[in-house]
Amino acid sequence: MSELKLFNSLTRQLETFTPEHAGEARVYTCGPTVYNYPHIGNMRAYVFADTLGRVLSYKGYKLTHVINITDVGHLTDDADAGEDKMEKMAAEKAQSIWDIARHYTEAYWADIKALNIRQPAHWSIATDYVPAMIAYATSIADKHCYELDSGLYFDTSTVAHYGALARAKTEDGEGRIEQVDGKRNAADFAIWRKTPKGETRQMEWDSPWGKGAPGWHLECSVMSEALLGLPFDIHTGGIDHREIHHPNEIAQNQARCGSDHSGAHFWMHNNFLIERSGKMSKSSGEFLRVQLLIDKGFHPLAYRLMCLQAHYRSELEFSWEGLQAALVRLKRMVMGVSNLKVRHAELASPPVTDVQGDVAPAIAATLRDFGAAVEDDLNTAIALTSLETLIGLKKVDVAQQLAAVAEMDAVLGINLMALSRTDLRTRPKNAIITEDKIETALAARKEARAAKDFAKSDTIRDDLIAKGVEVMDGDPLGWDWKLDI
Repeated sequence: MSELKLFNSLTRQLETFTPEHAGEARVYTCGPTVYNYPHIGNMRAYVFADTLGRVLSYKGYKLTHVINITDVGHLTDDADAGEDKMEKMAAEKAQSIWDIARHYTEAYWADIKALNIRQPAHWSIATDYVPAMIAYATSIADKHCYELDSGLYFDTSTVAHYGALARAKTEDGEGRIEQVDGKRNAADFAIWRKTPKGETRQMEWDSPWGKGAPGWHLECSVMSEALLGLPFDIHTGGIDHREIHHPNEIAQNQARCGSDHSGAHFWMHNNFLIERSGKMSKSSGEFLRVQLLIDKGFHPLAYRLMCLQAHYRSELEFSWEGLQAALVRLKRMVMGVSNLKVRHAELASPPVTDVQGDVAPAIAATLRDFGAAVEDDLNTAIALTSLETLIGLKKVDVAQQLAAVAEMDAVLGINLMALSRTDLRTRPKNAIITEDKIETALAARKEARAAKDFAKSDTIRDDLIAKGVEVMDGDPLGWDWKLDI
């Protein structure tokens, strides 16, 4: 295999991945603030991080991946004053903040499972690390922080090249930081927020600066150091983190370890998912989340495939038509692999394992093309075409072909070796007919057509159409029907 090249947001260029510890890859991913359900744009970041981890495993590295759960400290925007997202939702729901965190963490984990995202080595829960956060803040406070009535603030002028990740201290990003009286610099940020006098929060702790809660930026610096050590290899997140959250993490890491240490060697960011109707906003009511895709009859792995069809650093526009196209593409691949399995079973061959022995030139070529694609900054769009080429190869050893498919699928995470066509018939939530009844009706229609009772056949078809079932006569994919709700 050739070298793995990754785009480093800190240097704005492709760089060869060389791990801090030989044979290991240590990765930290900014996880969700569990005050609401994640939307599909949020989940694109975790498909990207999972793909990165799978590529690192494919390259032979022992992967340690950490994803944090923010259950305290994140305000309703990137300001340094205002409401904590968790406290705000708990008040709106009239529930314990701990119950809010538990509910939305479990919902997020359900989406992780639905999208076939591998479990990280650690789920780091912010509230488990508050004592460590206080100790971390104490260690840098004398040289890098100052205290105001509202909290302990980090003085960004005390570290070199603050904002280098965002590329300019004067970028629009700073406009999202609310001015706080007494701040020395506009970009200074709270690493400990005091509970306002006369108030009591559900989540607050004693500290040298008074009762309060940690700032959002502090959490990730503390948890990444605790679980991965500083410096570690790669820090990932959405591109929105590149402007404020990650520069603030870097500033804290520099204060802790010295000006030459950003914390991670690589800072990697996925671009936005664009949706034109406005339903990406969590304030829009029925916003776009993975469960909504399922409710509308789309298998969640069609969304994973949709993400993989675009480079992670490119904007990806979401549309229902685009998701339908991804589902059709997934069906084609699933049927192709199913056909290979049938051929393999007919040969009574031993179970498929790793690609071994002398591989047919055509299979070897697709494996090389696939490897070159994922090693080129995770170019999954090109890798997918290699996979499809492999599935369609003729006159090659089917056992080696399936083993090669399994190798590629382990990187892309589409789960082709386990999916069947029936798995992809996700029933819309508001469908008024069950799959068993559809199959029974189609069997009766088939008998009627064989008996040339076309009137009965048409009646059955019309009844199915009335219930939202599209009978797919002559479908080139061999799909018999779909629910069109």
